[in-house]
Amino acid sequence: MDAWIIYTLGAVVFQTARFMLQKVMASSGLSAGGATMARFVYSAPIVWVATAIILADWPSFGAGYWLYAVAGGLAQILGTVCVVLLFQSRNFAVGITLKKSEVLLTVLVGIVILGEGVSWAGFAAMVLGVLGVLFLSDPPKVEGASWWSILTGRAVVLGVVSGLFFAISAVSYRGATLAVEGEPWLRALIALSGVLLVQNLCLGAWLLVREPGEITRVAKAWRRASWIGLTSLGGSFCWFSAFSLQNAGYVFALGQLEVILSLFASVLFFHERVTRKEVVGITLITVSVIVLVAVT
Repeated sequence: MDAWIIYTLGAVVFQTARFMLQKVMASSGLSAGGATMARFVYSAPIVWVATAIILADWPSFGAGYWLYAVAGGLAQILGTVCVVLLFQSRNFAVGITLKKSEVLLTVLVGIVILGEGVSWAGFAAMVLGVLGVLFLSDPPKVEGASWWSILTGRAVVLGVVSGLFFAISAVSYRGATLAVEGEPWLRALIALSGVLLVQNLCLGAWLLVREPGEITRVAKAWRRASWIGLTSLGGSFCWFSAFSLQNAGYVFALGQLEVILSLFASVLFFHERVTRKEVVGITLITVSVIVLVAVT
């Protein structure tokens, strides 16, 4: 089994656990920004200490490293906030699946930023995934409602926007890992160190100005928030390592297996019900991922 597949499967497990924890945190008094801050502030020290211990001298990296790190870090912050808000409007499994529009968008963003694309068969698989997203939309309970009003509903908009931000972050992270010299795991660690620096500085400054007292609430919630940081660390390292080895679109395509895990989590842990319509949507997106992986 290729190394990038192993890393991606590891990222799927860690990320599903993290989103479960973030859902709990979102209902425990923290704002969307505070729940997002928890994943960065409690994982950064471990990454920085590990980097300092392992590396006596940092490897050289290209000029584009910081550009990719800043763009990816900011996009991930915005995407994570959207996901936390999404959890407040839809159930857990559907929220994760709507977020997975990132799989359909990452290839397009990759073409624009890095010049990496997929085949026509891969594009057809993405179209199938879009149909799955439409099945997951929640039409208003108003007779004669237009398709526009359905497609601009809160759940669909948050899901697609979060997917776009995560697509930008994934492609940017791949760019950052490619700008560093060394083994894949080393490139992943260096890229992750820079990104976490950007994220903690930017989000911390935002919370200080716009949400006074939220950072204190994040600190007081350390018993649960620290677990978010640990699962975030495991997931981020696995994602970055996979990105250093493979096209970000293919990595996220395989990462769609998270949909199945989120469905189990929704039913077993949060005791939420998934409708037949939602199952159809999840199935369509899952099939689109299988096809996409098969043609790569």
